[in-house]
Amino acid sequence: MSHSVRRLSGDSGVDDVAGRVPSQVPPGVLDDDGTAMTRVMAGAEPLAFDGGEVGVLLCHGFTGTPASMLPWAEHLAADGYTVHVPRLPGHGTAWQDLNRTQWPDWYATVDRAFRQLHAQCRVVVVGGLSMGGALALRLAEEHGAKVAGLMLVNPAVKIEDRRLLALPVLRHLVPSLPGIASDIKKPGETELAYDRTPLHALHSMLAMYREVVRDLADVTSPLLLMRSRTDHVVPASSSALVLSRVSSTDVQEVVLENSYHVATQDHDAPMIFKESSHFVAHVAGAARAR
Repeated sequence: MSHSVRRLSGDSGVDDVAGRVPSQVPPGVLDDDGTAMTRVMAGAEPLAFDGGEVGVLLCHGFTGTPASMLPWAEHLAADGYTVHVPRLPGHGTAWQDLNRTQWPDWYATVDRAFRQLHAQCRVVVVGGLSMGGALALRLAEEHGAKVAGLMLVNPAVKIEDRRLLALPVLRHLVPSLPGIASDIKKPGETELAYDRTPLHALHSMLAMYREVVRDLADVTSPLLLMRSRTDHVVPASSSALVLSRVSSTDVQEVVLENSYHVATQDHDAPMIFKESSHFVAHVAGAARAR
């Protein structure tokens, strides 16, 4: 099935995803709160694939960009689905911009995108990579059955690093630390992401994780969780925590044996795409039968 993709320039707001498509990235742009920020990286723009009455919202991870979701989005769009990939505020420009945002800003962007898709499509499935998985879980916690299904790849809801104990003080002393991007096993593959980890934003992300974990029992949507056997960013205990706390009764876990953290760009990406196609068809069929 043919599909059309719009690589959206400018800010990360939902209006862009709805179809306001500037011909090129302007020299300077505004983020969702109206503040000036750095030029958007080439390839980091939000994405929208026009398709049918089943919608899929994909959420990228912390310090990442929609580019990490592009192969996944293209596969689902080829199945005929309407697919949106917003760019989170502070991402895809310069890491300093991310330090000027907090997790409610990121969540507000995916929440608006979800509401827009839900108004447009009969069924909406939400997917996420890493922190994007936490945002997807938050949508399921707040929107309930409106989230027809969840597809999580190496979802991050906890980080096991004793150095984080110093973060509340450290973030006021240094603005960033070396980045976490491109944990990919496949040779020659790199992630379009920051090479620094902004510490104010990291502190906010951890606060979001605490809220998401607190409310995991509110998640009842069908769940497909795909995790890498070897992940140098997010511990296996993060996925285990999600699986142990959600109230979903339709749960599938897939272990990715040949990929690291950014599995959507790694050796097991075809498996992620195949399992996702089956899952979306499954939950869309179940919704149609109701």
